[in-house]
Amino acid sequence: MTMLAEDYDYVIGGDPDRDTIDLAVLDAGTGRVSAHLADAADGAGYERMLTWAGTTAPGRRIWALEGTGSFAAGLVVFLAEAGETVVEVGSLKRARGAKNDRIDAIRAARQALARDQQGAPRAGGLREALRMVFACREGVLVSRTKAINELKGLIVVAPEQLRAELRGCTLRIQLTRIEQLPARADAPVEHRLSALTMQSISARIRFLSAQLADLDPQLLELIKQHPAGPALLAQAGVGPVVAAQLLISWSHSGRVRSEAAFASLAGVAPLEVSSGQHSRHRLNRGGDRALNRALHTVAITRMRCHPETRAYETRRTAEGKTHRDVRRSVKRALARRLYRTIEAANRA
Repeated sequence: MTMLAEDYDYVIGGDPDRDTIDLAVLDAGTGRVSAHLADAADGAGYERMLTWAGTTAPGRRIWALEGTGSFAAGLVVFLAEAGETVVEVGSLKRARGAKNDRIDAIRAARQALARDQQGAPRAGGLREALRMVFACREGVLVSRTKAINELKGLIVVAPEQLRAELRGCTLRIQLTRIEQLPARADAPVEHRLSALTMQSISARIRFLSAQLADLDPQLLELIKQHPAGPALLAQAGVGPVVAAQLLISWSHSGRVRSEAAFASLAGVAPLEVSSGQHSRHRLNRGGDRALNRALHTVAITRMRCHPETRAYETRRTAEGKTHRDVRRSVKRALARRLYRTIEAANRA
């Protein structure tokens, strides 16, 4: 595995903002800053940046940008269409001393120079469409859950005449009965406003449920269009929501270099904390927690109803492992298996 300075003459570091992007050119051999530019983050600005790069960094050059999935997304697409090479750098570490956009652009370039494995920028297209639908679905689901909790709490403190009609019923029956509550002008003010409030929350729950019903088929259709989508859905315990999260975190071929890196990204690879004659590991509390949650969902599902996983749990329990220890091992094994599934389907 070669260092970046061995393959390129210049590194252009970028620190994007909402309206502007700061760029700095570093000589890959000496690490010296040779040029700096700040321009608008729009189509005309991208054209000027590329022209400037051709003048100040001729020959073999590479762009090292932070935030390729947010503020720098437009520049990444423009550079890719122009045939430029772009890599993603992680969040820049805050250092003591001065800080501004120009300094951060230089730090992005130097961070890329210091690595031997470069991260490809996040993919657009199908992956971005999947991410947007998934994010919308998550927001709707959170709002719907919050509305249901509000309704349940309101039923608890509602007047007894209303509460008696709703106590012990399922949510579907409660929503139907709330919608059918008569408007009684002679009822006490507490009764009338309680009914009005519950009907308002009920309408919100109906609306959010309808949105979920519209988004779920779209999410499933996008997953089926992905090369690895059908293979993931065929895995035990993997449904559309989990498959979507796996594909979003994996992003595209080249972003995660190995199954070990994928496990580390998911936070399921134990971290070594050995010292002296003591050798031990601790849990990884970092990584993509949404990806970790997806693997956790698959693990508990397979431990409940998957014969192979249940047999593994029985064997490890006989060896003295706790249920929690076995679940952690299953999550690590799942990260390995699902990563291989995605990579194999993508190559095919």
